[in-house]
Amino acid sequence: QVQLRESGGGSAQAGSSLKLSCAASGYPRTNYCLAWFRQAPGKEREGVALFYVESGSTSYGASVKGRFDLSRDPVKKTLDLQMNSLKPEDTAMYYCAGGQTDYGCSYSPLEYRHWGQGTQVSVSS
Repeated sequence: QVQLRESGGGSAQAGSSLKLSCAASGYPRTNYCLAWFRQAPGKEREGVALFYVESGSTSYGASVKGRFDLSRDPVKKTLDLQMNSLKPEDTAMYYCAGGQTDYGCSYSPLEYRHWGQGTQVSVSS
């Protein structure tokens, strides 16, 4: 049974950093993606960063590329999202997600079956 649990959200000033962690367990080691999504009030859920479990390859959405960085902590068994140079528009609920794939990781939330409960990030100017 796949279990995902986010932690590390909070409030931050623009330009500062936050790190989110997703404690992930019970997922397949092949043909599976882990991802971070976010959703701001009144907006659609947006794919932020993708992690293909088998190869460890990563991908980032255009709005966060160069500022956010994914890493896997094998000891803590977490997928961490280091968020740097935060902007007010990064304010959102952040979700960890997981899903099977036959062709690579997707930015569409429809491709992910497993979701954490989310952690709130608020960035003030």
